[in-house]
Amino acid sequence: MSRRVPRVLTTMSMALALSASFGVASVSATSPLPSGQVMIGNTSLVTIPGTPPSVKFTGGGGVVEPAIDDANGNTVYLFTPNNAKTHANAHNVAPLYLPVYPVGSGINPASLNCAHMPADNCPDHGPGVAGAAMGIVPLVYGKGVLGHDHLVGIASTGGDFNVIWEPVLVLFTNADAAKTHITTLAQIKAAEAAGQAFEVPLPQLDFHCSAVSAALYARGTPAPTVVGP
Repeated sequence: MSRRVPRVLTTMSMALALSASFGVASVSATSPLPSGQVMIGNTSLVTIPGTPPSVKFTGGGGVVEPAIDDANGNTVYLFTPNNAKTHANAHNVAPLYLPVYPVGSGINPASLNCAHMPADNCPDHGPGVAGAAMGIVPLVYGKGVLGHDHLVGIASTGGDFNVIWEPVLVLFTNADAAKTHITTLAQIKAAEAAGQAFEVPLPQLDFHCSAVSAALYARGTPAPTVVGP
């Protein structure tokens, strides 16, 4: 994810800059759980002045981050080329779900694709995700955010996969519901049907998807962490 992300978002309509190009490659669910973005090629993290400030990746490379196959819970990997361009339409978009976990849920941040505590290891979008959740559902997220996952559909396992993906926040309606670590689309839909979670689609942030190998993530340089809201 490579666009600029404001630190605090207080309404569902405010833009959460999570977009970029991603690719996926499945690995065994028994592999060690990866967490955080890694930089590939000629990539660096730069600060963008503002109130509050934000960061973005720049250079001739890109960023790889872990995600979850929403059909079976297996680990996959997502690639974000720096400065990628996106041209979405009604026929080439699939959702990417971001369940967000609050402080007090008991979820281990290190088990999440992107940890927010003790610092964001997905620096270009972690603070924005946390700020959005805290602003939209303060009764659940007001004490802070532990981190979030990326659940995606993979074509080989029957998921909704396309060339363009749309970020969709998945926010819990109560603290008890957030105690379950959601790793499949079926779990998301069950939580929503029970009134325990709801979606916040971000169509303005659609992004292009391309595939990478798990080995590429292993060769990357861990991105610098930042402290979010």
